[in-house]
Amino acid sequence: MPRRYQTLSDLPGELAVFPLTGAILLPRASLPLNIFEPRYLQLFDDVMRSSRLVGIIQPVGEGGPTGSPQERSASLREIGCAGRVTTFQEHEDGRLTIVLTGIARFRAGDERQVSHPYRVLGVNFAPFEGDLEVGRGESDVDRDRLLDTLRRYLTLRNLKADWTAVARTGAEQLVNWLSVASPFGPGEKQALLEAPTLKERAEALVTLAEMELATGGGSEPGGRLQ
Repeated sequence: MPRRYQTLSDLPGELAVFPLTGAILLPRASLPLNIFEPRYLQLFDDVMRSSRLVGIIQPVGEGGPTGSPQERSASLREIGCAGRVTTFQEHEDGRLTIVLTGIARFRAGDERQVSHPYRVLGVNFAPFEGDLEVGRGESDVDRDRLLDTLRRYLTLRNLKADWTAVARTGAEQLVNWLSVASPFGPGEKQALLEAPTLKERAEALVTLAEMELATGGGSEPGGRLQ
C-alpha cells in the first residue's frame, strides 16, 4: 500500500466504525471481511466514495448472532484500529468481500450523531503515533522463540505453513498478522491489539500459544496457514 499516512495530520478526526466481536486489525496487517448486513453494505459503499478508511473495534460483551451488536447504544472497546480498503469485490447476491489493511490504532472518542445506519466515532490517533513508523521495534522481537512456538502450535492443530514465505516476512508484519489471524478469544485478541510495543505483542502471542500447548489445546481440522 502506498505510504499515504506518514503523520497524524494525514489521519481523520472521525471514522465510520465496524464493531465486530473477535476481530482486530493492526498496522500493515490485513483483515478479510465478508459483508452482508445492509448497514455495513452502505458503510462500505460510502467509504469507497470517500476516504476508504474504516475503524475496526470490538464491542464490549457479546456481539449477537452476527458478531456486531444491533443496538447503537452497545458499548465499544476503547481501542480500535483504522484500516484502508485495499480489496473490494461485489457479488451477484449483494455481498461484498473486502480486505482492510491496517494503518494505525486509535482511542475511541464521542459518538457522532448521524443519519447513517452505521456508527461514526470521533477518534484520537495521537497515543499511537508510532504505528505510522514501518518496522518500529522489530529488532526487539525474539524471532527465533516466536517461530519455534509457532511451529509447535501449528503441529498441535495439524496445520501447515509456507515457511519459505514466513522466512521472508519481517518481524512486524509477522507478529501483527499472527495477532489478527489468531484463533484466541475476544479478550486475548484485544490484549494483543493494545500491547504497547511490538516486542510485548510478540511475547503475548508466545504466552497465549504456550498456554494452549501446555493444555493440549484441542485439535482443529488439518489445513494450511496461508
